[in-house]
Amino acid sequence: MNFGFVSTRFAGTDGVSLEAAKWAEVLWKEGHVSHWFSGESDRQPVISMVVPEAYFGHESILEIDAEIWETETRSREVTGRIHELTALLKAALYDFAEQFSIDVLIPQNALTIPMNIPLGLAITEFLAETGMPCIAHHHDFFWERSRFSNSGEKDFLDAAFPPSLPNMQHVVINSHAQTEISRRKGVTATLIPNVFNFEDPAPGIDDYNADFKKEIGLAEDDILILQPTRVVPRKGIEHAIELVRALENPKCKLVISHSAGDEGFEYLEKLERLAPEAGIEMLMVADRVDEQRGKTADGKKVYTLWDAYPHADFVTYPSLIEGFGNALLESVYFRKPTLVNRYSVYVEDIEPKGFRFPSINGLVTKKVVKEVRRSIEDAEYRKTVVDQNFKIAKKHYGYKALGRLLKGCVEKVS
Repeated sequence: MNFGFVSTRFAGTDGVSLEAAKWAEVLWKEGHVSHWFSGESDRQPVISMVVPEAYFGHESILEIDAEIWETETRSREVTGRIHELTALLKAALYDFAEQFSIDVLIPQNALTIPMNIPLGLAITEFLAETGMPCIAHHHDFFWERSRFSNSGEKDFLDAAFPPSLPNMQHVVINSHAQTEISRRKGVTATLIPNVFNFEDPAPGIDDYNADFKKEIGLAEDDILILQPTRVVPRKGIEHAIELVRALENPKCKLVISHSAGDEGFEYLEKLERLAPEAGIEMLMVADRVDEQRGKTADGKKVYTLWDAYPHADFVTYPSLIEGFGNALLESVYFRKPTLVNRYSVYVEDIEPKGFRFPSINGLVTKKVVKEVRRSIEDAEYRKTVVDQNFKIAKKHYGYKALGRLLKGCVEKVS
């Protein structure tokens, strides 16, 4: 069959883009073909349709967003603009379906979080008018974000985020979301967690990335403790700083791979105060780590995150909130010992599988520090732990597991 993936953006390394690509890869192995509809795209043009107004960063969408959130009403003019864009996007969806002979639509978070209200309404109306089978993949709902809690858009949110239609199947990525969508929307949802291709061996140190530590300013015998996330408050990076302080080893250096800015720079400024106070060295290397290898403007090498992982001696993942935890699976894939803060989805869905992670409940204890130190210093113990974690992850979060779950969804719409 021909599957039509729809979202505001399919580009880069955000969770939605990555998980959609994994679904498409697994569907391809079953003989299905995927096509892409979005406002921004890095997919092959021959199988894609790009409609700029579908992007959440489009000027028209940003203008609407500036007027509708944190207010209890909206103007008649804004309503009119929303309906105009809905009509434009719905017409584009009809063209997309016709051009690629789409059999099943797969909205990716576009009916979940209202980053583009006209797109959500357009998909809803298209599905209601055509009766086309739909598998809606929900990553994070509007009720999980405080910025959407007070608005004059309740009618649109009730109608399309997500809608309840007989031709729709709903898929969520964690148990809590499965419960909440049932309670709030009166629909059942299939649980399909985020996955990773554990069948392919992880890349290691090669000619290009062999100098990674040197290039970011570390000595060869420094202990690289990697925080592989963006710098936003929900990542709990202050716990990583406290862990490195408690290890009391000047060779331990905290390396943060991604940038700040998505939610302002105040949190970064806080971390930059905390690290010197804790007496540790914290390196921000976002200018040297990107989605692809290359060169900076002044000719320095740019690495990918997968170039950094092979050099990591330990990984910190002290998040306060996560929809699932892609970076956690990634650290398991690279067989790295990892600290986890027991965020709710981890406690409910991941921890019961039997993983062995040094874990905290918002407090770095002496027991955890001792376990982390052993993970770094005892090679035999470390190998036992990471190999066990890899085996568990491959069973529950590998492509074979995704294939079984997706096959069940496809059979319902066939």
